[in-house]
Amino acid sequence: MPIHDQTYRRYDGSRQELGRGWLVILQNGVRTMLSRRAFVVLLVVAWAPFLVRAVQLYFVTNYPQAASFVPVDARMFHSFMDFQGIFVFFVTIFAGSGLIANDRRANALQIYLSKPLMRIEYIGGKLAVLVIYLFAITLLPGLLLILLQILFSGSFDFIRHNLFLIPAVTLASLVRVLVSASTMLALSSLSKSSRFVAVLYAGVIFFTDAVFGVLRVIFGSTRVAWVSLTANIDQVTDAIFRSPPRYETPLVVSILVLLGLLAISISVLERRVRGVEIVS
Repeated sequence: MPIHDQTYRRYDGSRQELGRGWLVILQNGVRTMLSRRAFVVLLVVAWAPFLVRAVQLYFVTNYPQAASFVPVDARMFHSFMDFQGIFVFFVTIFAGSGLIANDRRANALQIYLSKPLMRIEYIGGKLAVLVIYLFAITLLPGLLLILLQILFSGSFDFIRHNLFLIPAVTLASLVRVLVSASTMLALSSLSKSSRFVAVLYAGVIFFTDAVFGVLRVIFGSTRVAWVSLTANIDQVTDAIFRSPPRYETPLVVSILVLLGLLAISISVLERRVRGVEIVS
C-alpha cells in the first residue's frame, strides 16, 4: 500500500553514549548461550572438579590424617587449573565457534558496523562473551577453592604460607582464557560455518600436539614442545605456580610463541572484521 504521510518526526527515544555498544553485544551473547540447554549442562559438568576439590578440602581440614593421601597445597590448585583445560577446550568450541561466523553467514556484520559501533567495540563484545564463560570455569572456581580453604580451616595460615597462590590462579586463568578466546575468535572470523570453525580449532589443538609427539620421538627431547599450543600453556602455567617445568623448552620461547599467537589473532581480526565501503 502507498505511504501517504512522509513527514519528518523527531526521535523521542533515549540515546546511548558512544563506546557502550559492546555491552549490548555482550548481553545478547550471554543470554543466547544460556538459552541452550546443552551448553548449560556443559557448564554444570565443568564445575564437577570443583566439587571434588571442595570435598577434599573439607576432609583434610577436619581429618588431618587424610593429608597424607590427598594433600592440600599449591600443587592441588595447579592440578585443578590443568584439569580445567579440558573444559576450556569444549566451552571455547561450543560458545566461540559461531560468535563471528554466524554474523558472517547472515551478512549481519555489515549491519553491525553500519551503526555508530566501532570495530573494536564489536570485537570486544564478542570476545567478552567467551572470556566470561571461560573465567566462570577457571578463575571463579579457583578463587572459590581458596576461599573454602580459609573457611574450612578457620585461619589464614595457608594463604600466608602461599602468598603467590591468588595471583597464580588469576594469571594462569588469564593466560589460558585469553589465548583460547583470541584464537577461536580469529578462526571464527575466517568462515561462515560455525561447524567448520569448531573443526578448525580442534585441528589446531590436536595437530600441534601430534606434531610435538612425533618430533619428541624423533629428537628424543621435549625441547620441541613449543610447537604445541597446549604444551606452551602448560609450560607457562608451571612457571606461574612455581612448579618444575614439565618440558625442556625454555620458558621465554613458550611465552614468545603465545604472544605471537595473540598478535596473529589480532591481525586476522583486524583484516576480517570490516564494514563494506559504498562508493557512489
